[in-house]
Amino acid sequence: MTRVLLTGFEPFDGADVNPSWEVARLVAANPPEGLLVTAARLSCVFDRAAEELQTAVREFTPDLVVCLGLWSGRSDICVERVAINIDDARTFDNAGQQPVDRPIVPDGPAAYFSTLPVKECVAAVREAGVPASVSNSAGTFVCNHVFYALMHLLATEHPTIRGGFVHIPALPEQVLDGSKPSLPAASAAHALRALLTAATHTTDLRIPEGATH
Repeated sequence: MTRVLLTGFEPFDGADVNPSWEVARLVAANPPEGLLVTAARLSCVFDRAAEELQTAVREFTPDLVVCLGLWSGRSDICVERVAINIDDARTFDNAGQQPVDRPIVPDGPAAYFSTLPVKECVAAVREAGVPASVSNSAGTFVCNHVFYALMHLLATEHPTIRGGFVHIPALPEQVLDGSKPSLPAASAAHALRALLTAATHTTDLRIPEGATH
């Protein structure tokens, strides 16, 4: 049985809920066949989140790690391709920190690619009836920080574990004025179950999923 660590974030920026954690809990409670899924909630605080992630990886010893985050304003499941070695926060994290132009790992590589089959994951989510795309930027806030910290941890200490990051849209109750797209937690969890099954594969699809800008 494949062991999967699925993480989500605590609420931030005054919100009462974070869909990434709600979806992680739903999937862990009803995982895909053949997968043992454990959910861990991370602080929306730069260095603390990375430390919590490291602890969870070491305690659970998963085969796969998939970290979830909120991308408010997107309408689809975004499977991230690359994490970059920079914190450049436009707003404050939950500890009041706002790092600017700070490397996540001093002297670390400029970037890491996800080791998930990102295109196959996107195809699986679409096959499940939920919009999805490959994203080439995880931003420069706590989501990218955790993504980079994860990939650095795996590259330096756990080379047999594969991992990546996925952004999900806001919940409908977070955008009652209709100003932004949303996706119900049940639909996002359905999509993530399909994604996790695809993520167990070690080769990716060779199909165009790039962007012009």
